Amino acid sequence: MTSTLAGDVREVALAYGRGRLDVALPPVCEPTVVRQRPLPPLPDPVPAVADALAHPVGSPPLAELARDRRSACILICDITRPVPNGLFLRPLVEQVTAAGVPLEAVTILVATGLHRPNLGDELAELVGDPWVLEHVRVENHDARDDAAHRSLGVTATRGTPVSLDRRFTDADLKIVTGLVEPHFMAGWSGGRKVIAPGVAHHTTIRTFHSARFMEDPRAVQCTLEGNPLHEEQLEIVRLLGDVYGLSTVVDEERRLVHVGFGEVVASHQAVVDVVAAAVRVPLGRRFGTVLTSAAGYPLDKTYYQTVKGMVTPLDVLAPGGTLIIASECSEGFGSPEFRAAQQRLATLGPDAFLATLVGKEFADVDEWQSEMQLKAVRHGRVELYSTGLAAQDHPLTAVRVVDDLTAAVQASMDRTGDRGVAVIPDGPYVVPVVG
Repeated sequence: MTSTLAGDVREVALAYGRGRLDVALPPVCEPTVVRQRPLPPLPDPVPAVADALAHPVGSPPLAELARDRRSACILICDITRPVPNGLFLRPLVEQVTAAGVPLEAVTILVATGLHRPNLGDELAELVGDPWVLEHVRVENHDARDDAAHRSLGVTATRGTPVSLDRRFTDADLKIVTGLVEPHFMAGWSGGRKVIAPGVAHHTTIRTFHSARFMEDPRAVQCTLEGNPLHEEQLEIVRLLGDVYGLSTVVDEERRLVHVGFGEVVASHQAVVDVVAAAVRVPLGRRFGTVLTSAAGYPLDKTYYQTVKGMVTPLDVLAPGGTLIIASECSEGFGSPEFRAAQQRLATLGPDAFLATLVGKEFADVDEWQSEMQLKAVRHGRVELYSTGLAAQDHPLTAVRVVDDLTAAVQASMDRTGDRGVAVIPDGPYVVPVVG
């Protein structure tokens, strides 16, 4: 865990787009730079992946799991997460087919949730291996295609309707892949989350993104116990039966630092145990100013994803303080549905907007991100720096847009009277906490 009281630091580099954004700090500020505890990158990822597949958590090795299977479906995250798919997809496919599953019976399914499909050059970047694209069927999930889903009933605890992509439910061997990182609603990304919302029907997604889940105080980053989203996801896994998972962890340079395989819940928890101590950084105080990022590419492609960076550091923002976030937003705002939700938020204001959400059985598509933004704007002042967001979209952010980060930090210090500034260069991949 690292936090550096860096009174002599006068410039910081925030993750921004595909690079870094240099920001000069005001002369009188007292910055605390918050970073993950470094996890050493694996010297050779290839044998590390092979070892994970051969020595899984809570299951036989993949070579044994795949014997006598007729088909396989491998889930991968969509373009919003920097998963190193190119390191492990071919080994997965080759072990599965070597065990007897016909290559034509293997499907790689992009777990888009309610995001747009990944196509063309973007799909090639996502898969990261030309051999896989050439030899394996790679398809996108579509949450709005009713016929493509199979109903598994409802969860016992909260009555969530469970309907999942048939390509996954009907596969003889089900494998989930992903990245384990803090998630501002579900505690941690990866594992069971790649199934739901990843390949769930829109009614499933919109149920556990409704206000009765989102407003639960346990629906926060780095919390699994008692988290209603996590508990629903575990019930969905139990409805499916045997599912296996490959989970990865990457560092700030997107290098592989850890990989694990096995039964999806147990192996995911094992990787969470590895990464949790690295990303939760205890600080001794709250700050009047927090300067952060949306974690750079691919997470800062849209304003929709930027909201994650607004919520994750709230524990160390003093009430009424200023959170300043830099996000390129190279693809602009986000989905039409998110735009509509933000228009309502900007028009109604936080309290009236929240009142429209309470009691809904199904949340409107993507309005849950606007609801999560409420956590930040109710806590303090939020300011956004972005070079990719069109000027006409600035009012829809429902936050203050700034064009000079140095001046924004200075103005925040003047308002709060606090020279202390928490600087989080890599945004929501780091979780600062008071303690």
